[in-house]
Amino acid sequence: MASERSGAASSASRPGAAEAKASTNGALLDVDGLFKHFGGIQAVAGATFDVAPGSITALIGPNGAGKTTLFNVITGFYRGDRGSVRFDGRDVFGQPPYEIARHGMVRTFQITKSLAAMPVIDNMTLAAPQQPGERLRNVLLAPARVRSNEREVHEQAMELLEIFNLTKLADAYAGTLSGGQRKLLELSRALMARPKLLLLDEPMAGINPTLGARLLDHMQRLRKEEGVTFLFIEHDMEVVMNHSDRVVVMAEGKVIAGGEPREVRKDQRVIDAYLGAGVGSPGGGRRKK
Repeated sequence: MASERSGAASSASRPGAAEAKASTNGALLDVDGLFKHFGGIQAVAGATFDVAPGSITALIGPNGAGKTTLFNVITGFYRGDRGSVRFDGRDVFGQPPYEIARHGMVRTFQITKSLAAMPVIDNMTLAAPQQPGERLRNVLLAPARVRSNEREVHEQAMELLEIFNLTKLADAYAGTLSGGQRKLLELSRALMARPKLLLLDEPMAGINPTLGARLLDHMQRLRKEEGVTFLFIEHDMEVVMNHSDRVVVMAEGKVIAGGEPREVRKDQRVIDAYLGAGVGSPGGGRRKK
């Protein structure tokens, strides 16, 4: 199996967060020889690829290629059989999800995981890291600091809700939101964690084109202004080809190709496995699910 490696890229420093550390090959995320099986099914079969700091990388492939399973192994929700996952200069293979998230790798889910019995605003503020009010000692001895932090977290949450047109729903229970609104809430909540790397599982599915365009614009702004790196699974080829720096292609649990969008769309292995001959022509196309 062969997989192209991206070159080194410099990452922008993020306010309030340590600058992301690239690995020896210049990658923020380096996945090497990753395997995961379920019984007799090899869901991920030696996947190898990397993600450059400050980049937007798309992960594509047919249904059943192993993309979401790969996400789950990388982020600790599934325990991989063997392989290597290095993130921000450290080995995170086999670590629990909460530890990986603390390092700065945060993900969303194809099926949203909102806390349905809590208001939208509480879903948001709960995701903010390192809140002093989480410790009783601070509540008793530094109440002013706790209140100040709570105001800052609330303001940050409302700013994100406004970006995704959810402000009016701040006090509504998350369980009352539509599927598309819950997906936007999950993305907003992930951003509250101030990630270095954000993994998005089909972010465009279930949301209208206007909000989808807004989401893509916000991804570009976060990459440019705060140095956030993105890795996203997507079936919309127009989004993939026009909004990613690099594309990684999976089929049957393996990474079969990787490179810039214009290179990948011409790769015969990709055309045969997934895209169809029409995508190799100028203008691209959209795969029907």
